[in-house]
Amino acid sequence: MHLGLIGYGNITRTLIDVLARENAALTRLTVLVRPGREAATHQALAGHSAPVQVVSDGAALVAASPDLVVECAGHSAVQADVTACLRAGIETVIVSIGALADEALHEQVLAAARDGRTRVVLPAGAIGGVDLLSALRPSGITEVTYTSRKPPLAWRGTPAETLLDLPSLTDATVFFSGNARDAALQYPKNANVAATLALAGIGFEGTQVQMIADPQVTQNIHEYSVRAGATDYTMRIQGNPSPDNPKTSVATVYSAAREVLNRLREVAI
Repeated sequence: MHLGLIGYGNITRTLIDVLARENAALTRLTVLVRPGREAATHQALAGHSAPVQVVSDGAALVAASPDLVVECAGHSAVQADVTACLRAGIETVIVSIGALADEALHEQVLAAARDGRTRVVLPAGAIGGVDLLSALRPSGITEVTYTSRKPPLAWRGTPAETLLDLPSLTDATVFFSGNARDAALQYPKNANVAATLALAGIGFEGTQVQMIADPQVTQNIHEYSVRAGATDYTMRIQGNPSPDNPKTSVATVYSAAREVLNRLREVAI
């Protein structure tokens, strides 16, 4: 497989390592980075088993014609680069799912996939049970509630800093209660899970979200409950934060890797 990657940050670096450990049969790797980062990225990937091409322009990524693209570069990359890949007929995995809380961008992504006769893939990311949630839609889902609980410093760089004195917290504190659209738009680096649940279930307005800064926890804890015609269920995932970015659960990388590996193996599961 010729794999294309958008971004070369923490998620991409870890993803490449996971795929190497799993002996993924990659025949070529094309990585899209910010202008000025080409040489450093190429040097960092010099030991990769497959030929590596580093580009700094979305058109060059499309021209390279990868079999699959994985976006790992944040919300702005979804609009700037994902839509172009889809229009060119390249199946694309979006890691920054919260970007789709922007209704106009969501429609652009869908239109690009239709025009390119391909599909956009939304991985489960930091949580599980998304397959069941999506499967339950025809049975009638009446309620999806999600709580994100992280250590206080994992909320640095977000609006939570203006609401709380994060370093001084001694008790768990709820600083956001609302729907998934508001959560994803206000906390774009922290609410991909909320967006995933919304898209898999009853939509952004129907999915209720709480965010908590909790000094008693060291992991990123995701809890959600579902009520539907076919079944009710509750999930709790205690995800280890990425060493380089505590806002991201490391399980997100493994979820993206699964999408790649499922296209390379005899059995997809």
